[in-house]
Amino acid sequence: MAHLDRLTDLTTHFALHIEPAAPEAAQLFILESDMAHVVMLTNHLSGACQLASDDRVLFAAQVNWGGARSPMLSALPGCLRYDTRDDPDIAAITALICAEHADRRCGAGSVLNRLAEVLFIRLLRAEVQRGSIETGLLAGLGDPRLARALVAMHGAPGKDWSNSALANEAGLSLSRFLELFRGRLGETPQAYLRHWRLSLAQRDLERGDRIDALARRYGYGSPEALTPAFRRATGLAPTALRRA
Repeated sequence: MAHLDRLTDLTTHFALHIEPAAPEAAQLFILESDMAHVVMLTNHLSGACQLASDDRVLFAAQVNWGGARSPMLSALPGCLRYDTRDDPDIAAITALICAEHADRRCGAGSVLNRLAEVLFIRLLRAEVQRGSIETGLLAGLGDPRLARALVAMHGAPGKDWSNSALANEAGLSLSRFLELFRGRLGETPQAYLRHWRLSLAQRDLERGDRIDALARRYGYGSPEALTPAFRRATGLAPTALRRA
C-alpha cells in the first residue's frame, strides 16, 4: 500500500491551480494561533467552515481544481483545520508562504502559487493517510482496500470494470466491497465510475476532442451510447458542449 499513489491521477486529469485571493473567495487559509500556524481548508459547499472572530488570516488562496464544473472541489472536506505543530514539514511550508507573502520580493507570485499547491497536496496526503475523513472520495482513498479499486478506476477509466473485478482489486468479497464502497462514498461503484467517466468526457469535450473518440476512450463504444448518458448527467448534448 505504501507505493499506491492515490492522488496523482486526480491532479493529472484535473489540473490544480492555487493563487492568493481575498478571504471571502478563498478555500485555503493560513491562520495565526498561539505562536503557531493553523491551516484551514474548505470546499465552500457545506457552509461548515467559518473563520472564528479571533482568527488572524496570514494568507488566503483560491483553489481551482479543474475548473468550475470539475468534480474535484466537492471532494474536499467541508472543513479541515490542521495544526502545523503536528507536522514539521507542513509547518516549514506555511512559514515560507507567509514570509514570501509578507516580503513580496521578485517572483513572489510564482513562488506563492507553487508553494500553495505543495501545501494543498501535503494536506490531502496527510488526511488520506490518517483516514480521518468519514465520507466522500477522500474517505474512500483513505481506506487501503477501497483505494486500490479507486486508483484502478482513475487510472483506467475506459476499462470494462465489473463490480467483481473492482472487488478483486480491493481484495474483498463482492458483498463486503459493495457495502463498504457505498458506506464511504455514498454511491455504488458503478455510479462512481459513470460520474468519473463523464467528468473526464466533459473536460475533453471542452478541449475540442471528437465525440466518437471520447466514446471509445471512456468505455461507451459509440457516440449513440455516450450521448444519452452525458445528457442525463449534465442536461446538455455532447455536440452542444463541443460547439460551445
